[in-house]
Amino acid sequence: MTGKSFTFDLGRIMDEAFAWAQEFGERFQEGLGFPEELREKLRERFKSYEDLYPHYPYPPANIYLTRDRSLVFELALAGFEEEGISLEFRGDYLYFSARAPQEGAAAPQGAEPGEGVQFFKRRLRLKSIEEQRYYVPADKFEQSKVQARFRAGLLRVTVPARLEGQKPPGFKVNIMGEEAPGA
Repeated sequence: MTGKSFTFDLGRIMDEAFAWAQEFGERFQEGLGFPEELREKLRERFKSYEDLYPHYPYPPANIYLTRDRSLVFELALAGFEEEGISLEFRGDYLYFSARAPQEGAAAPQGAEPGEGVQFFKRRLRLKSIEEQRYYVPADKFEQSKVQARFRAGLLRVTVPARLEGQKPPGFKVNIMGEEAPGA
């Protein structure tokens, strides 16, 4: 193909493929003769997955190690407010939650669709995120020195690596003697 350019719109191709898959699923259910009651149960069971495009975890995230072995989480939270975000360590896990803004609260006036609105694309759907957990072992990372920054809709959480040879703080366990029966 010398002298010719070849271009294509990957987004359009993916949209068409997922639209076809959705249509296939609907026709498949109809073809099997599922009663409406069963179809409603299936819709309810898989409702939490219906707004993911196509089935990516929500929110979109990058998780990586830096050269200095720090663990970094980047979570895309466009439209969320800093006050609605929660991070906490429990044992070897980092727990993350985020409360979505109330419907229409963050939307500009007139942005919420009314009756008769036809979407060409609709992927922006904010929903609350219930306790997601990420493994951050205390023996490998300094959990107490974590840094989190929320800017321009991106939450970046950096957990520095423990220095080699450094152990997490320990504690002494008290051993109780066995008491004599009847004492």
